[in-house]
Amino acid sequence: MGRILLICRLAARDLRRRRAEAVLMLIVITAAAATLTLGLVLSGATSNPYLDTKAVTAGPDVVAQSAGAAKNGGPPASLTALENAPGAIGHSGPYPLASPSLRAGGHTVSTAAAGFTVEGRDQGRAPVDQPKVTQGSWVRPGGAVIMQTYAAELGVRPGDRITLNGRRFTVTGLAVTAAWPSVNAPGLIWLTTADARSLATAANPLTYALNLKLADPATATAFTNAHGTGNVYLSSWQQTSSQDAKAVQFEQEALVAGSWLLSMLAIASVAVLVGGRMAEQTRRVGLLKAVGGTPRLIAAVLLAEHLALALLAAAAGLAAGWLAAPLLTSPADGLIGAAGAPSLTAVTVGVVAAVALAVALFATFVPAIRAARTSTVAALADAARTPRRRAWLIAVSRRLPVPLLLGMRLAARRPRRLMLSAASITITVAMIVGVLTIWQLDHVSKVPGGLINPVHAGVNQVLLVITVVLTVLAAVNAIFVARATVADSRRPLAVARALGATQEQVSAGVSASQLLAALPGAILGIPAGIGLVAAVSRNGPVAILSAWELIAVLLGTLLVVSALTAVPARIGARRPVAEILQSEAA
Repeated sequence: MGRILLICRLAARDLRRRRAEAVLMLIVITAAAATLTLGLVLSGATSNPYLDTKAVTAGPDVVAQSAGAAKNGGPPASLTALENAPGAIGHSGPYPLASPSLRAGGHTVSTAAAGFTVEGRDQGRAPVDQPKVTQGSWVRPGGAVIMQTYAAELGVRPGDRITLNGRRFTVTGLAVTAAWPSVNAPGLIWLTTADARSLATAANPLTYALNLKLADPATATAFTNAHGTGNVYLSSWQQTSSQDAKAVQFEQEALVAGSWLLSMLAIASVAVLVGGRMAEQTRRVGLLKAVGGTPRLIAAVLLAEHLALALLAAAAGLAAGWLAAPLLTSPADGLIGAAGAPSLTAVTVGVVAAVALAVALFATFVPAIRAARTSTVAALADAARTPRRRAWLIAVSRRLPVPLLLGMRLAARRPRRLMLSAASITITVAMIVGVLTIWQLDHVSKVPGGLINPVHAGVNQVLLVITVVLTVLAAVNAIFVARATVADSRRPLAVARALGATQEQVSAGVSASQLLAALPGAILGIPAGIGLVAAVSRNGPVAILSAWELIAVLLGTLLVVSALTAVPARIGARRPVAEILQSEAA
């Protein structure tokens, strides 16, 4: 039998014997791979919906908006002069813009808040920028057409009534446009030109907007740089397209950051899982060495089974991420068309596979080398691991109640596992604090009228999904740690029970050992979560949770960890002492 075939057969047989651990490891790495895939494939996948909308609505290449009206109340000369500017071949407008107060769908937006803009339009079709009506009909006297994204935020639809400056209007339709960013709140409402002019007040006079068509749309940015003045603000179609893509761009950044957090948590989970499996395979390692297996062969077998799982998880994660990507790249309510299925490039496949393999290799390498170096006699004997005697630990723990005494000594037996468990809790608590802080920031910095920016809403959904996945993986990791602690501490715990400790005290001791890792992890996770929000806020406002909310997160984390570890601890404590000590040296 060839060496490679032997390694593959031994690895496959071990995976079949321990299917539950293999499936759990597969799920952990797949979650990280799928999230990373989503973040990578979203790049550049959002331009088509805007271009489709621009084509259907005869979208402008440049939108010019005046800072005010002329003395006669009409558009200023600096704005109308752009109609004949070099490079301009068509226009529509100037159209009057008003900023009235609004009551609609239970929301009230004051004039001072400037939560939206009303644009006066002709009832006929415009040569440049004719919004596409998606529901209902176009403007008519006494009727209002609302930008589709803004209508969704307000909770109104055709047939509903809205009030502008105390005047009632009927919503006749919903529409989309390429002249206004679809994901930005405030939004846009279209009325007839006469109705829009009637909403002007001395405090809020009319301004004007002009839509321009250029001979070469690619020169729109240069056109805005050349003709923008203090009284006229110009925006190019490239700027509008970029703003429409922000929602998915922010989601992409959140997914990439979340994937790295998931990868770190996956390393901790896999390391604990692998450590537990190695402890159970000690006698198997001795048998392989006894029949002629070299340390290199032993390490290769142990590494092969986990690297094979990593490759399978990478493939599953790539498929899951690719299938889920269209759900995030679907056009916003203010656009039409579809972004299309994002493509999996060789770079994306390579990065995801490399990360999955790195997670498995990083978590498996040290335990595999340690197992390969174990002597044949020691591996066959599978004797209990002799704990390191620490005078300070003995002096402190001997005065504690029995559960805490056992908990401290169990935690000290596996310091690396203690640190991995603490790191897992730190990552999870940091993400929870970060999401709660962002939610609070949304409520503090809502756009006028109590509406949340659609960009923030999409990012919040992504963060919520990542947090749920992180929490589930952290819960699985806590169960892994408790199970591994029970498995490799069965002999010392049996001795403690033989000396008089009860099943309840032993079970509580195992839970206490996990709380010793969860407490510092949760404490470190709080400032880490605040720092995470500060890092991604890009110099924006950062709202800090109240002391009571932070204490609730801390206590809730400890309570959940205690509940999760109680089950494997109680199961391990129920095993008869004689069965453990009968044929095994303590």
